[in-house]
Amino acid sequence: MQSIQAIMAGSVWKILVKSGESVEAEQDLVILESMKMEVPIQSKTSGIVKLIHVAEGDFVNEGETLITIEEH
Repeated sequence: MQSIQAIMAGSVWKILVKSGESVEAEQDLVILESMKMEVPIQSKTSGIVKLIHVAEGDFVNEGETLITIEEH
C-alpha cells in the first residue's frame, strides 16, 4: 500500500479520482489550494485507489494522508 500525503498545509480544492479507480504513476490525484495557489498532488506509483481520506473543502496539514493506493 502506498500513502499519498499532503506536501503542504491547505484546503482540498478538488479530488480527481474515485475509490476503486486505476491510476498511473505521476497522475494528478488531488489539488490542494493554499494562499491562492493550486498545487496538484500526484501518485508516486500505479495502482488502485483503495481509500480516500479527505473530502473537497477539508483543511489538511503537511504530511496528512490524502489517499491510499494498492500498488500493482
